[in-house]
Amino acid sequence: MSRTLQTLLRPSLLAVAVAIAAPMFSAPLMAASPASSVRAYNLPAAPLSATLTQIASQAGLALSLDPALAAGRTSAPVQGQFDAPGAMGQALRGTGLQLNLTTAGTYTLVATPEGAMALPATSIQGSQESLESAWGPVEGYAASRTAAGTKTDTALVEAPRSISVATRQQMQDRGVQNLDDAVKYMPGIVSSSFGSDTRADWLRVRGFEPTQFLDGLPLAKGVYANPKLDTWNLDRVALLRGPASSVYGQTPPGGLLDMVSRRPQADASHEVEIQYGSDNHRQIDFATTGKIDDDGQFLYSLSGVLRDSGTQIDHIDNKRYNIAPSLTWNIDPDTKLTLISQFTRDDTGITSQFRPVQGTKISMPFGDISHHKNLGDPNWEYYDRTFYALGYAFEHRFNDTWQFRQNLRYTKSDLSFQTITPGSYPFTQVDDQGNLGSRTTTSTDEDISQFAVDNNLQGDFTTGQVAHTLLIGLDQQRSNTNYTSIFGIAPGINVDNPVYGLPITRPPRSSAFYDYDQKTVQTGVYVQDQMALDQWRLTLGGREDWVHTGTKFFNKGDATNTERDKAFSGNAAISYVFDSGFVPYLSYAESFQPTSNATASPTDSFKPTEGKQWELGIKYQPPGSNTLLSAAVYDLTQKNVAVTTTNSSGVSITSQTGEVKVRGLELEAVSDLTDNLKLIGAYTLAKSDVQNGDFKGNRLQLMPNQQASLWTDYTWHEGTLDGFGIGGGIRYTGNTYGDQGNTWLGKADAYTVFDAAVHYDLGRVVNTLKGTTVAVKATNLFDKDYISTCDSFYCYYGDQRSVVASVNYKW
Repeated sequence: MSRTLQTLLRPSLLAVAVAIAAPMFSAPLMAASPASSVRAYNLPAAPLSATLTQIASQAGLALSLDPALAAGRTSAPVQGQFDAPGAMGQALRGTGLQLNLTTAGTYTLVATPEGAMALPATSIQGSQESLESAWGPVEGYAASRTAAGTKTDTALVEAPRSISVATRQQMQDRGVQNLDDAVKYMPGIVSSSFGSDTRADWLRVRGFEPTQFLDGLPLAKGVYANPKLDTWNLDRVALLRGPASSVYGQTPPGGLLDMVSRRPQADASHEVEIQYGSDNHRQIDFATTGKIDDDGQFLYSLSGVLRDSGTQIDHIDNKRYNIAPSLTWNIDPDTKLTLISQFTRDDTGITSQFRPVQGTKISMPFGDISHHKNLGDPNWEYYDRTFYALGYAFEHRFNDTWQFRQNLRYTKSDLSFQTITPGSYPFTQVDDQGNLGSRTTTSTDEDISQFAVDNNLQGDFTTGQVAHTLLIGLDQQRSNTNYTSIFGIAPGINVDNPVYGLPITRPPRSSAFYDYDQKTVQTGVYVQDQMALDQWRLTLGGREDWVHTGTKFFNKGDATNTERDKAFSGNAAISYVFDSGFVPYLSYAESFQPTSNATASPTDSFKPTEGKQWELGIKYQPPGSNTLLSAAVYDLTQKNVAVTTTNSSGVSITSQTGEVKVRGLELEAVSDLTDNLKLIGAYTLAKSDVQNGDFKGNRLQLMPNQQASLWTDYTWHEGTLDGFGIGGGIRYTGNTYGDQGNTWLGKADAYTVFDAAVHYDLGRVVNTLKGTTVAVKATNLFDKDYISTCDSFYCYYGDQRSVVASVNYKW
């Protein structure tokens, strides 16, 4: 980052306070209610574009302004009780202009037709609850608002970053079961790298593992005890590609997932779904929401999942018990508190089995190792995880300019598991009869507790012709991780005919390879300003982070290590909103990520990795449509990467002098083309390069050079097929390397798989079945046999065909 830009983005807190003082205490604005309802306005006459932008921004309305129409015009004063469209109508009095509401729920400014009768000013009392919020549900496939990357309610087409959103309807139509499934049709991301794993979601965004955020706060990241969220409890999943530390703090350079939980709604809604499918998959999902009292001061939501299922691996089940209650208290028209919680209990195993390369990648006389064989021992192995979270989202609006938000959550993850892994090639080999000489055991106990809070103050105001959305924030995370991992040995096995119940002993804790307690405190202060001048948009942001990590290593004589890291991250973006719906943009962003968990050492000190990215993109949303087309090219660099270099004497030296570059092109289309037809499509072209060390010039692991996908759903709403729908998808993933050396043993070939779904709304045929939908959804429809990943030691099969039938009832 240049010294000039850093100077601009790194104001002291005192300077920020002085800068915001004037708009805070000028323009006497009366107390306001939430954006979706009537509020009191007291706005003086001002430049028209500034007034309209201010009202729309506060209410979360999508407004398209033609600068030629608004130029040189002054708004009328706005005084009285109005909803947002009514307030804008007041501002337009005498200007010869009027608002036009499109079918997509967005507003445009048009000239008043000649001869139109001027109506007297009225106080419009209509509600805008149907308008989308960045933190709420979406109708259809195409989201129009997002908070990913900004923490403010921003029009997705105007967000100057590459962002994808999977909506609840999209996930429902595709039969999504987890995050791996939810992102399969997005560009720039690889999922299920090791096949479907009931323990975790294996994701890579632009070559790096993403951080996961839920309701604006990060989820704790451990070695194994990471929460595996159930998508049934989510209203939306947003993928932000590229660095984002200037707003979120310590994050990787590839991007992050920003998920939003189901929240209470005023309109009563109830839903139950029963599923049965491949591998004896049995699951019940339920969700209910509505008012507790007649006035709607208290709202509730309750959702959950009950699963008792087999898996594609013999003797490994996938059991889950999940419940997610939440409660909203509308304290007054300006203040709202939403309690959000969930509890999840998992009883499962390692479905991404470690398969020897002999019998998968290397042909053997005994043939291929079966996809279903369990090469461990179900009598000894187990995987038990408990996750619970309790938090809240608090909002208070002081006036039409300033509002305060606080997100707070406490989470706890407890994990205990034992597993058996075949010996790795070439150190342990499989003979021609399928006999594997030895295996290793891993016994792990891990618990993580985390407290996270994010406070921010948002100001929406104008200075001259410039409208501002200013965000000032302070957040903190405190986490405590206890981790013990013990390695042992187990008898060999025949990969074709495994025998279980052999004697296996868990080694004592005194022999643990990892045994430590780690405490981390991160504190960050951030400032961001989203500015609008006519149709120009400029975003500037900066953040300072302080991270303190203390680790005590019980297996190394109680040795301790303390890391203190400090980093500044900035971002800047500029874009132009054309009336035609095109929005080109240029953005720059930075990231940093300190060392944590098992990568820490009692003797070594590690610098945080740092990332920076330039991105040039264009988005297109035809006016009045539910279609968003996006294209982006990017240049991403990560520094302070650990690399190994072998000198002329044959001595290997490891240092944090490495650098990785990733460049790419991403295309995406999301559209509710008609009431009947919806589609999502994506294409990714990426090139990654290790810049130095023994593997200079190689590609990053688990990152294909090309990906492409397309999903469509067509539903009839009239005629003989009324209520019937059919969906289909195709996914292509290019070849990948699972090892740093990019060897043949570490290469997985490209593959293409197909998905499909059919669904029938029975209520369209028989009135007594109103609200009942039956569906059948299939992934890998033609049962493509492929290897997902190889790392030169092991290979991992891709998922076989899975078919799930469901009955869903809503009332």
